[in-house]
Amino acid sequence: MAFASPADLSPIPQAEAPRDCPLCPRLVRLREELRAEYPAWWNAPVPVFGDPEGWIAIVGLAPGRKGANRTGRPFTGDYSGEIFYSTLLKFDLAKGEYRGDVDDGVKLEGAVVLNAVKCLPPANKPTPEEIATCGHYLEAALANLPRVRVVVALGQIAHVAAAKALGLWPGSKFAHGAEATALDGRVLLSTYHCSRQNTNTGRLTREMFEGVFERALAFKCPR
Repeated sequence: MAFASPADLSPIPQAEAPRDCPLCPRLVRLREELRAEYPAWWNAPVPVFGDPEGWIAIVGLAPGRKGANRTGRPFTGDYSGEIFYSTLLKFDLAKGEYRGDVDDGVKLEGAVVLNAVKCLPPANKPTPEEIATCGHYLEAALANLPRVRVVVALGQIAHVAAAKALGLWPGSKFAHGAEATALDGRVLLSTYHCSRQNTNTGRLTREMFEGVFERALAFKCPR
């Protein structure tokens, strides 16, 4: 898997960045450093994961160093994956048993996961220029997911990126539980990111996180 193309693993390969995407020099430098240090890691733009016919799209910030950047699957292998996938499993948006490994057999049903930035940024902090550059891939992904009616953004950066992709920016402001409807009827719901920092400090509780997905279910449309 370490040398596969993101398109090889994606449900929407036509919307993926190439493995050696050159667009953000700072991210490219970090990618090359990690490829030399950890050659068995994914170390490439992380592809979309999930159901190409899904009705809900979940937008994260960016791959975590030892999470998706290592494994090649969003929210897989780091702390945030535990609450993230347990929530999807609770609301029947996923099937299987999450074990933090791409071979654990977890499958998404009705859901698809994307990132605002597809490559690992230093200190998990992409620059505004990097977010804007990668916005092209987020827009392409959403354009290739015609059944999506709800977009859930995890954190402020994901909220802004998703709002721009849906034509809601700058009118849509970020807050936990924020809700906005695009002109085409797609709904943007936002939550604090399910990071260790947010959950350990109590800024985000499991009940708060699950509440956003409960709200999302109200907009589910039958296939």
